[in-house]
Amino acid sequence: MTFEDFKISKFLSNALVEMGLETPTPIQEAAIGVIASGRDVVGVAQTGTGKTIAYVLPILKTLDFSQQEAPRVLVLVPTRELVIQVKEAFEAVGKYTNHRILGVYGGTNINTQKQDIAQGVDILIATPGRLYDLALSHVLQLKSIQKLVIDEVDIMLDLGFRHQLINLFYLLPERRQNIMFSATMTTDVDDMITAYFKNPERISIAVSGTPLDNIVQERYNVPNYFTKLNLVSNLLKDRETFHKVILFVGYKRMADRLFENLEEQFPDDCCVIHSNKTQNYRLRSIEHFRSGEKRILIATDVMARGLDIDNVSQVINFDTPEYPENYMHRIGRTGRAEKEGHSILLSTEKELEHLAKIEDLMDMKINCKTMPSDVEISKELIDEERTQIKEHYNPHKRKKDDHVPGPAFTEKSEKNQKENLGGSYKFKIAKKYKKPKTRGDKNYNKKKRR
Repeated sequence: MTFEDFKISKFLSNALVEMGLETPTPIQEAAIGVIASGRDVVGVAQTGTGKTIAYVLPILKTLDFSQQEAPRVLVLVPTRELVIQVKEAFEAVGKYTNHRILGVYGGTNINTQKQDIAQGVDILIATPGRLYDLALSHVLQLKSIQKLVIDEVDIMLDLGFRHQLINLFYLLPERRQNIMFSATMTTDVDDMITAYFKNPERISIAVSGTPLDNIVQERYNVPNYFTKLNLVSNLLKDRETFHKVILFVGYKRMADRLFENLEEQFPDDCCVIHSNKTQNYRLRSIEHFRSGEKRILIATDVMARGLDIDNVSQVINFDTPEYPENYMHRIGRTGRAEKEGHSILLSTEKELEHLAKIEDLMDMKINCKTMPSDVEISKELIDEERTQIKEHYNPHKRKKDDHVPGPAFTEKSEKNQKENLGGSYKFKIAKKYKKPKTRGDKNYNKKKRR
């Protein structure tokens, strides 16, 4: 089957050819026709299988030319990076069309975005937070939305966008087409589908949590952070094999720490992204990594959803994620577009519980490899790895909620105990000295005091 079988226009066909896309992937083959028909769709497929093109192409195929200012297509995504990438996908496929495409997200000047919206938009790609701000400002009207796409809805719920999504549903017209895509399907997502979708067509190319067959998965049992660092450094010395590597960590402080350690050993070879970095810094880091200027990218789980980079040679999970779905999204950054991929997972003894959940979700065991003999086993621990000693009772240590004055406490003398009289001060003075009967009777108060 080819894209021509979907009876797309020459404008779209020529753009796909220039992008190097000739035959649709399984999710694209199953979803494009259903989405073009106007029916609600819920698609589940592993990350890296082409879900974005699966909704971009049929939307552009069915979207007629219009001069109205309000947007007709709304795409919601969880991260700023994903806004940019989805916008680029719409612009690439719609290169020879005249549709107006705009992406909005937080961290940038909202007034500039208001001006862009006022000039007219056909397709709007947005993060939920910034979209809700724009809708409340009355600059953005959502009553003309015909198609709503929610991409990576499970991570939106994890990031706390539930209430914003529900509020946005009330601002949208009831008669609309709903399209949802994700790599995993959770109970929360299923509840949202039941509440707001109308008899959707469910398209599942693989069971939620099934890994791609073209990704080789391996793991190492490693005792602590510095031993993990030694192992990763040993692997990264092979520049030919590890030529484009993403290192995933669980939180921002760990990302910065790992970046500092690896930058010492591989100067000008590393970059890092997480939510505390500025938008320009994050985009610059991704561009340097994508172009090959940097070969090592360190990222957190939240960023895993916004990375669509070709030819990633390896994904190294520096820690074992607590939620198995995050592991699926991490390894999906390699082996994209049916190319060969390679994933490495590092686990301490405390993380073996998380490993068991990952293997249960995938219904398979990850091959455990022996630590290379030339990797030094460190005994040094970081603060998070040290055993926290709980002090049961210390009579000399004051508790946070203990407000009882200690033995060195001295009461203020009576004359120094000032009372904050506030607005009642003038009334107390009036009560004490009384008010003169007439303005001219200046000696009234003096007589009363005698």
